[in-house]
Amino acid sequence: MTLENQMKIFRWVSILEGISFLLLLFLAMPLKYFFDLPQMVQVVGMAHGILFIAYVFGALWMYKPLNWRKRTLLIVIACSVVPFGPFYVENKYL
Repeated sequence: MTLENQMKIFRWVSILEGISFLLLLFLAMPLKYFFDLPQMVQVVGMAHGILFIAYVFGALWMYKPLNWRKRTLLIVIACSVVPFGPFYVENKYL
């Protein structure tokens, strides 16, 4: 697989993970706690969990091909737990 294809895949995973995190924080959680509708958290939470794992594995997958330093890898992984963090990674490191 070419580096361009790897970057494209990781870019999509990054974007989807960021969107799922924002949906979880700003849609599903308020529905659960303000309107007593926990079903959305179950659905969005599961999707976000899968995308989060894919994001971390993707970051590890891109570590060597992009010649990231360990510090850069840690920043990329840390951005996965910050709202809008994956979008920052997608713009700065990809």
